[in-house]
Amino acid sequence: MFRRLSTLTVTLALAGTLGAGTASAADTAPEDRVSGKRVHNGMQIAFNPAMPDAFCTVGAVGNDDYGRKIAISAGHCINDPRYADREIHENIAPVYHRQDIAAGPIGYVRYFKDPEGSMTGHLTKDYMVIELVDGVALSSQGPHLKQTDELEVPGGKASPNALSPARDDERLLGVSLFNNNELVVSGQLGVWYGRITNSSSGVYQSHAKHKGGDSGGPAIWHVPGTAYPSEANGFQAEGPWAGITKGVILGIPPYVYTSSANILADLRARDTADPADVYGSGFEVTSNP
Repeated sequence: MFRRLSTLTVTLALAGTLGAGTASAADTAPEDRVSGKRVHNGMQIAFNPAMPDAFCTVGAVGNDDYGRKIAISAGHCINDPRYADREIHENIAPVYHRQDIAAGPIGYVRYFKDPEGSMTGHLTKDYMVIELVDGVALSSQGPHLKQTDELEVPGGKASPNALSPARDDERLLGVSLFNNNELVVSGQLGVWYGRITNSSSGVYQSHAKHKGGDSGGPAIWHVPGTAYPSEANGFQAEGPWAGITKGVILGIPPYVYTSSANILADLRARDTADPADVYGSGFEVTSNP
């Protein structure tokens, strides 16, 4: 069963279109305006300065194998078939901190995958890679969740996106009655936790709640024996990054999350096919506090 922990308010989830917030000449050195800005899981992000209510959420931040600063969010936050499922080297899709748009872009969309229906279906590659500008500071600590590393599941079922042999961080949490795996998630509703009831194709179904605008937001695995978020500990929790908010389905429970295993496996598979050209390949959650 799930437990409601805290309540916040508001808003909507609307997909953006690449180019809607296209960088201007004033954005040529955004790191000068966002220098020192802390980027973390749970940060709300917008893609068009004129539409701050069309937003999504950061799921994890860290570095890739090529030394780039990276944030992960949901692919369905962008809807533009001209650029879907390819590396975007041009700075045509700026990303802004929703609560501080005037500071300028904190990064640029480099890749997104949004097969039709991915927001409500059990499709496996609903994720976005954002390259953050040099000036920002990465943090593993979000409003409620601290991400300690990437989830590894030795002996678990491999993600459908994984090469063979799959790595431990490309394997999925079990959902049998003997595997009481739980997600802890953070968003506009505060922080929730709930058991994983299904992991169809590496998309976790859980009682942990979210709402529109939380797409892409963080989910961690509740490490057995560690404290649950509660009023006593300020509604805080920590654990390995397990996935990102995906959407709502017609089911019980209705809340679904794209597993970190699916994202990491797809990044490695794409990088193997096209070495050094895949933003986010080898992604590791930052250890910065």
